[in-house]
Amino acid sequence: MSSTPDIQVDRDTGNFHYDTTYEFDAGVGLNEETINYISKVKEEPEWMREFRLKALATFNKKATPTHWASKDLENIHYDKIRYYLSKGQRPSRSWDDVPDDVKNTFERLGIPEKERAYLAGVEAQFDSEASYSNMKEELSKEGVIFVGSTEGLKEHPEIFRKWFGKVIPTGDNKFSALNSAVFSGGSFIYIPKGVKLKQPLQAYFRINAENFGQFERTLIIADEGSEVTYMEGCTAPKFETTTLHSAVVELVALKGAKIQYITVQNWSANVFNLVTKRGLAMEDAEIRWIDCNIGSRLTMKYPGVVMRGEGARGEVLSIALAHDGQHQDTGAKMVHAADRTTSNIISKSISIGKGRSTYRGVVAMPRHLKGCKNNTECDALLINQHSRTDTYPAITVKGNQNTVQHEASVSKVSAEQIFYMMQRGLDEGEAMSLAVNGFVNDLIREFPMEYSVELKRLIELEMEGSVG
Repeated sequence: MSSTPDIQVDRDTGNFHYDTTYEFDAGVGLNEETINYISKVKEEPEWMREFRLKALATFNKKATPTHWASKDLENIHYDKIRYYLSKGQRPSRSWDDVPDDVKNTFERLGIPEKERAYLAGVEAQFDSEASYSNMKEELSKEGVIFVGSTEGLKEHPEIFRKWFGKVIPTGDNKFSALNSAVFSGGSFIYIPKGVKLKQPLQAYFRINAENFGQFERTLIIADEGSEVTYMEGCTAPKFETTTLHSAVVELVALKGAKIQYITVQNWSANVFNLVTKRGLAMEDAEIRWIDCNIGSRLTMKYPGVVMRGEGARGEVLSIALAHDGQHQDTGAKMVHAADRTTSNIISKSISIGKGRSTYRGVVAMPRHLKGCKNNTECDALLINQHSRTDTYPAITVKGNQNTVQHEASVSKVSAEQIFYMMQRGLDEGEAMSLAVNGFVNDLIREFPMEYSVELKRLIELEMEGSVG
């Protein structure tokens, strides 16, 4: 592990925009012509075009959810969104070959430095397609595959098609159907048997265009006994109009494999972030989701694990921070489908001003299973009297040979605690920031060192002006 860097974090790090000329543009609105254009431009096989068209029909049939954070969803106008924008079809392997406007964007966000410092491979997506994709040569020699979803479909069809859409079916929800219809970009990763990556792979997703929807699709397969850590970061500039981000992530951990998926989201406040993430863990496999949600107008994200093999383990560790006008509707889904499976959910949320945080959790253990265990902890922190938090756990445990424990707490920052710190030289804002960082510190430690430093600073910046 590298030493802690001197990271300077700007609240508006992602709030910039470059005028860009696109070579491929599907236009505005969603219909069969949009689907045919995307599939033709990407030179996809016929089965994929048919898959997309069926997904479009499913999306049109499914009603907008009414049991989630649904009122705000009425502000999404699907006929005004651009679904595909790209400067080119193949990502560059050399940073020097990336178009200047795209290069300037990612250099400003520090991507080349992070790659050189501690990453095994990087993919950088700009609007609909990856503009840069590279991996250390020694990993290629071990058989590791790390490419975009477009390349994965074309170059590795025998692996791609076997698992694509198998963890998250098209009809899982309205937004998984939308992604299935118009997806572009995202990562395709395959880790061969027994290969254990010591350094993480990272993807960075950037929305640059206005009135745009980004629909990346990521598929990660860890073969028997392999291990991989994957990190993703997300930003967008602040436009007045609605921006939509609706991704699908499918993870497959085969026997004894381990996948750790880390997300640091810092979307601007005009982004609707509607994401479906799920992993499939086979015998003695482990899948960990580590999730940090800061920013966006509305986030609806519930990473899940289906523990299909005996001895499988699933874990979700999440931090959500909701400021004025923001709703973080997050949680986890744990489905036990084999004996002696174990799941762990730890969720921490912070609501500031008129911000709202919601935890939604699902834990399911059928009657015929034995030796299954789940632990769920949901802790919420309210900064002032106008902030709000809600908890909706749905726990279904049948039979008498399984164990579940659930703990939830809601608290406010103690006035005495703030007073005590102010007596020792901190101003009120610094004291509040220290209290909030202390609340989430045990989870922040789970992030790589380079990210944990940045997260603490982001939280400090979000706390500015929150007191009083």
